[in-house]
Amino acid sequence: MHGVLLLDKPLGLSSNDALQKCKWLLRAEKAGHTGTLDPLATGVLPLCFGAATKFSQLQLDADKTYEATLRLGVKTTTGDAEGEVLEERVVPEISADQLAKVARQFTGALKQLPPMHSALKKDGKALYEYARAGEEVEREPRAVVIHELDLDRAAETPNDIRMVAKVSKGTYIRTLGEDIGEALGCGGHLTSLRRTATGHFDLSQCTTLEALEAMSEEQRLARLKPVDALLPDHTPVTLDADNAGRFLSGLRRRGNWNDGEQIAVYGPLSARAEPAHIAAGSSARPGRPVLLGTGHIKAGELIPGRLLSPPEIQQILETTI
Repeated sequence: MHGVLLLDKPLGLSSNDALQKCKWLLRAEKAGHTGTLDPLATGVLPLCFGAATKFSQLQLDADKTYEATLRLGVKTTTGDAEGEVLEERVVPEISADQLAKVARQFTGALKQLPPMHSALKKDGKALYEYARAGEEVEREPRAVVIHELDLDRAAETPNDIRMVAKVSKGTYIRTLGEDIGEALGCGGHLTSLRRTATGHFDLSQCTTLEALEAMSEEQRLARLKPVDALLPDHTPVTLDADNAGRFLSGLRRRGNWNDGEQIAVYGPLSARAEPAHIAAGSSARPGRPVLLGTGHIKAGELIPGRLLSPPEIQQILETTI
């Protein structure tokens, strides 16, 4: 089981709960998700299975886009609707110009203090564990980037602000909402949060858990994207059969290549290129391109990075021919 499932995470489940349900439905042995979504949040959650878990960090580091609703005038312990009310304030008149000014204020490079109700760890313990015990610990502000931020009043609920934000990794949208509420003079908390994109993946590519449960096993497997779907920004390099085998053994290869930090390496994996225990009985067609792993190129030398194992490659070939 090797590939990527794009899940539209439902409300009320943690990211790990959603992962475990999908892992069971797909009968997968090895799985991981690519960025925590709170139970209150919904939306794009790429789930990695098998060899894809080797490249999950790329999605953790990717920019993400969110849609959220900020309820003005009420501050909570968690910064969202799950927390207890800490303070209520009158919401002042807010013009479109004020909203635009605040949006500009919070666009660009910022320092953000991680919330106590978060999975960030201090001394090996998640911050939310301290928070649940009634403790508040010192946190260091983190550098984040708000690439785009749009704020609009919700006509049907005057005290609500609709937020659309494209942000760097490590950005807490709850904290961004609280800070915007303070800048508007009344505080606030999130009442909804939906991730609409992460990296090059968006909601249009996602499957709901309900739909997945209704599918046959074959249909579920068909929803998996290949492992290299995680590598859209990597420059592809294809090796011949002899060099592919040596690269898989961890050896550097030399060629007429430009330098690059992100390289996706492919090989034909004919019997000559495969280690003997893969070649024996392999049903792969000679010359069939397959992902070997990633690396980088310096001074014309291709240096291995994360490599797929021979069993992983054989399994991928057997399920894609």
